[in-house]
Amino acid sequence: MGLIIWLIVGGIVGWLASIIMKRDGQQGILLNIVVGIVGAVLGGWLIGPLLGAPSINSGELSVMSFIVSLIGAIILLAIVNMFNRGRVR
Repeated sequence: MGLIIWLIVGGIVGWLASIIMKRDGQQGILLNIVVGIVGAVLGGWLIGPLLGAPSINSGELSVMSFIVSLIGAIILLAIVNMFNRGRVR
């Protein structure tokens, strides 16, 4: 059951991050889930210690864990945008 919740919340986090970074039209649901989960790992590693909150990957679902994961997903999409800027789409 934890895996299903992890995928659903990861998908929501990835979807919200893609809307904020204006990449929603370029991603599908699978990529939103990947961005949400990888962004949660990145956020838990970078932002979690600063805010004192875990990410969604720790198994704790709270507002702060959702925010940490969302910030991590936004950072991930910003890094991807930096590398894709010079390429033709």
